[in-house]
Amino acid sequence: HCNFEFDLCGWKQDENDDFDWHLRTSSTAKLGTGPATDHTLQEPSGHYIFIKSSFFQLPGQKARISSPVLSRKNKNCKVCEGVVIIFYYHMYGAHIGSLIIYKRTTLKHEKTLLNLTGNQGNYWQRRALTLSGDGDEDFQVVFEGIAGEGPKDGIALDDLTFSREC
Repeated sequence: HCNFEFDLCGWKQDENDDFDWHLRTSSTAKLGTGPATDHTLQEPSGHYIFIKSSFFQLPGQKARISSPVLSRKNKNCKVCEGVVIIFYYHMYGAHIGSLIIYKRTTLKHEKTLLNLTGNQGNYWQRRALTLSGDGDEDFQVVFEGIAGEGPKDGIALDDLTFSREC
């Protein structure tokens, strides 16, 4: 489980992208960008990770962050139907980009699990995804944020949780 209150909890910025996800609070955000509070504490001082469209990013540029490697060799993992990841996202703005979630195997094969594009509303939304099995191959979950055209538009993530079995 990662609530981003202290750090990135083992999630890593990808090197093959254009910019990074940033740890931040609503109290340090500029007016009009991002959520009013984090999801965990429901307070402006609470932390989450965020990308925003700005003059520094061109529309279509990508920021990627990946989970620690999850092992399919764990015997408890073979019992469950599939690993589940639960997370909260906030995508608000007239010219918002996209949030794409991938499952990436250790051999770098990527499968798209979810693709959200455009304004999703000015509130935190919960999503649960089942990560179906690919035999015994270890894998990661990758969150990719794609910059939109609006300078105040952004994508936030909070409370990323994997099911206990794995």
